[in-house]
Amino acid sequence: MNRVNCVGLLLAVLVAPPVRADEPVTISEAKKDDSGVLVHEVRSPFQAKATQIRVLPPGKVEKGKTYPVVYVLPVEAGTESRYGDGLKEVQKLDLHNTLKAVFVAPTFTHLPWYADHTTKPEIRQESYLLKVVVPFIDKTYPVKAEAGGRLLLGFSKSGWGAWSLLLRNSDVFGRAAAWDAPLMMDKPGKYGSGDIFGTADNFDGYRVSKLLEAKADTLQKEKRLVLLGYGNFRAEHEQAHALLDKLKVAHEYRDGPKRKHDWHSGWVKEAAELLIAK
Repeated sequence: MNRVNCVGLLLAVLVAPPVRADEPVTISEAKKDDSGVLVHEVRSPFQAKATQIRVLPPGKVEKGKTYPVVYVLPVEAGTESRYGDGLKEVQKLDLHNTLKAVFVAPTFTHLPWYADHTTKPEIRQESYLLKVVVPFIDKTYPVKAEAGGRLLLGFSKSGWGAWSLLLRNSDVFGRAAAWDAPLMMDKPGKYGSGDIFGTADNFDGYRVSKLLEAKADTLQKEKRLVLLGYGNFRAEHEQAHALLDKLKVAHEYRDGPKRKHDWHSGWVKEAAELLIAK
């Protein structure tokens, strides 16, 4: 796809009319952007406007073989990239080929905290991922359509999202890696979270520390949680690590080195390797 067509595709997503509450889910065929990433346009009642599912499979896909799928969870709404682009970092590092995995980056119309709002049907981020994105990827690409093959990668609010998604849906996702995330946040409001969770009671259902305490007994053997270094949230990581140790939750832990708070500061490779390592 040439640059004009690629820009046109992105603009179409950004200016698309609002999605109706009764509108069925539609997902377009893939179109390659300038970098070779496959882009699907999605309309779903779980999101306010059209969104995208971006897919980066290995360059050589073996017939009959299935691959792990890593969901690269965004920290910004739409196609904003103030903190970089996770899928571009994966592509730059050639991780889709060296790790032999399919990497998937969905977009969201509102700031992604990976929660369903209590009263606004167009802010159902968890439902969108579980009911639209994951089933579509399972059906369309040669991925391991089982919990052990579905992996979550994020930082900051998407690191929180990776852990909360796994803890709430341990039968859907196998492992989750968080880098520099506010994992010990105990009430909504910070970092734009209030507008997504809606109420304190709803937030409690996604609260990572509370979920860890509730699920600890099921997480004491296999290392399903990865806790990496920091940029802004070292204290939160130290507290989370201490809680995991107290609860006897098996996990991978790295304290540092300190890096810039974005996708391109050098942490993605190790995180992806730890997720995919058997």
